[in-house]
Amino acid sequence: MTATNDLPADVRIERLSLTAADGYPLAAMRYRGSAPARAHLVVGGATAVPQGFYKRFAEHAARRGFDVLTLDYRGIGASAPSTLKGFRMNYLDWGRLDLAAAVEAMRQEGMPLYLVGHSYGGHALGLLPRQEGINGAWTFATGAGWHGWMPPLERLRVLFMWRVLGPVWTRMAGYLPWSRLGMGEDLPLDVYRQWREWCRFPRYFFDDPRMKSVTERFDDVRFPIVAVNALDDAWAPPASRDAFMAGYRNAAVRAVTIDPRLAGLGPIGHMGYFRARAQPLWNEALDWFESRPAATASAGL
Repeated sequence: MTATNDLPADVRIERLSLTAADGYPLAAMRYRGSAPARAHLVVGGATAVPQGFYKRFAEHAARRGFDVLTLDYRGIGASAPSTLKGFRMNYLDWGRLDLAAAVEAMRQEGMPLYLVGHSYGGHALGLLPRQEGINGAWTFATGAGWHGWMPPLERLRVLFMWRVLGPVWTRMAGYLPWSRLGMGEDLPLDVYRQWREWCRFPRYFFDDPRMKSVTERFDDVRFPIVAVNALDDAWAPPASRDAFMAGYRNAAVRAVTIDPRLAGLGPIGHMGYFRARAQPLWNEALDWFESRPAATASAGL
C-alpha cells in the first residue's frame, strides 16, 4: 500500500490491491480526508468506466468526512489483463465478486457503510452476496438498458451497435473495442454478449427466465435506495430507471428525476453526474448519507 503525493494536502489516497473471492486481483483506490471518518463509502462504477473517472467525487466526499473506496472491475482499467482477447468472465462477476470485495474491505463494526452506484453500479447492489451492514445506497443513471426506453435517435444508434457494429468488431478482435466509440474502456467478450442479451428485455435480466435464481436475490436488499436520473440521459431516462428499480421489491426506493435546465447544471446525459459541475448532486447524496442515523438507516426513507 503506497500513498501518492499528487492530491491536495487535505486528501490522502492509497493504492490498494483487493482479492475477490475467486482469487482475482483488483486495483482499488482509497480516499481519506484529514479528519476522522464519519462513514465508509464504496463507489460502484458504470460499465467500461475506469475508477479514475470518479476521482473528483471521491476527493469531495473525503473532504466531507467519508472514507471512500473506488475500484476497477476485472477486465477494466488497472484490473485488466494484458489483452482482453481470450479473457473469460461473467458480467455478474463485477457485482457478486468485485464490488463485493470492495464492500468487505470497507465493512467495519460500528461504522456506517454506504454505496454510490453509477449505471451498472446500481445493478450490482442486488448481486452482492452479503447485504447486512449496508446502511443505504444512492444511484445515478441506473436503468434497464432496453432500447425502447430511449429517444428515437439513440434507439437507432444502440440497435446498430448491438446488431451490426458489435458482432463485427467482436468477431474480428475477440472483445468489444468500445474505446473506439469514445465511451470508455474496451469490454471483455462475455460482458458484451450478456449485456446485449439482457438489453433485449424491457426490464433487463428481470425479464430473462434463465436469471430467476439471480433476480430472486434482489429480494434480500432491504436498505433504502435513492435513484437519480436526468431527463437528458438517453441511455437511462426515468422510465428505464423505474423499470429496473422495481426489481428491488423489498427496498424503500425513492426515484428522483432531474431536469438539467431547471437545475442549472448544464447537460448531464449518462456521464455528467460525476463531472465537476455536478457537485450539487454529490452534496445531495452526501447530505442524505449524513442525515441517516446508523441505528435506523435500514428503516426506510
